[in-house]
Amino acid sequence: MSLSPSAKKVQRALEAKGFGHLRVVELPTSTRTAREAAEAVGAEVGQIVKSLVFVGEGGAYLFLVSGRNRLDPSKAQKVTGEALRRATPEEVRALTGYAIGGVPPVGHDTPLPAFLDQDLLAYPRVWAAGGTPKALFSLTPRELLALTGAQVADLKEA
Repeated sequence: MSLSPSAKKVQRALEAKGFGHLRVVELPTSTRTAREAAEAVGAEVGQIVKSLVFVGEGGAYLFLVSGRNRLDPSKAQKVTGEALRRATPEEVRALTGYAIGGVPPVGHDTPLPAFLDQDLLAYPRVWAAGGTPKALFSLTPRELLALTGAQVADLKEA
């Protein structure tokens, strides 16, 4: 099956980082939300990686958060050391090259410092967006850490 241009871009980014064994798949149903993605692949909502972009004075940051959790803004600000706000959809597209609902953890137009929700480490496999609201790829949390260089942190809202 042929991938859309955005999904191909993610597949190429995976290959360039030495993770060509990971495969982006495009599904017939939406994977835009964590719940939709979990249903589409038969996973728990917690196994879905939400890629959230926030902006501060010093630049933009990527937060990789378990689908069952909400990002705690105060914890995000603590790990970055600066006040943050959620990036607008236009900023997300400009920074990453992808639209909200399909932002992958890799292959961004602008490299972003990343932080990984420690709860994702509890799963044997997780699913991340593959560049479109219908594309995903599966990997281990350790592979996700290696791919993104993310710092593990307690990010969830209590």
